[in-house]
Amino acid sequence: MYKTEDLLDLNYTITKNYFKKHEYPWEIIPEIKNIVLEIGKNLDKNQYKEIKNNVWVHISASIDENVQIIGPAIIDENSSIKYCAYIRENVIIGKACVIGNSCEIKNAIIFDETQVPHFNYVGDSVMGYKSHMGAGAIISNLKSDQSNIIVKTEEEKIETNLRKFGAIIGDFVEVGCNSVLNPGTIIGRKTTIYPLSRVRGLVKEKCIYKEEDNVVQKL
Repeated sequence: MYKTEDLLDLNYTITKNYFKKHEYPWEIIPEIKNIVLEIGKNLDKNQYKEIKNNVWVHISASIDENVQIIGPAIIDENSSIKYCAYIRENVIIGKACVIGNSCEIKNAIIFDETQVPHFNYVGDSVMGYKSHMGAGAIISNLKSDQSNIIVKTEEEKIETNLRKFGAIIGDFVEVGCNSVLNPGTIIGRKTTIYPLSRVRGLVKEKCIYKEEDNVVQKL
């Protein structure tokens, strides 16, 4: 339920071979910077332009005015970065993605066809294929006491050894508007999170998360 193969279709990211090395998807988070640099320096120079130091953008991608991008970063083909988005260090944005106005992305891998469209924060996280965040949804990536983050499931607690780790959002997940995903949240494939939710721990695949004690299986 919380291993890489359970959550993510690796055919929809240029980081496929890197994920294959890890049983758990959050293990890739400390490696994102080196992954971006390694992939970026080997991209086809006819298809990707290095618009500033260690920032590679596919020629088909569109970047609006007043977008701030800090390398290293890769923005893949047909993706759209909207007005006043802030792409911080260590980010890979996949194919046909939308990063919307006033969103902030930091140390994250965004799979193909994912939408982060309105006033969102995504830090130290992975978002799977065709996942979507409603307006104002936030991923929290640091505990208030700044201790290491533990992934909590029904069966066990897994020590990640990470001080900063936001969420792993599986393929086709819908996160409702103004929801907050607490550090170490794992959301299974095709699950829907209701608006205004506060989510922590593991949410299984194909569920509807209404509140902590009201999670129902989709038919």
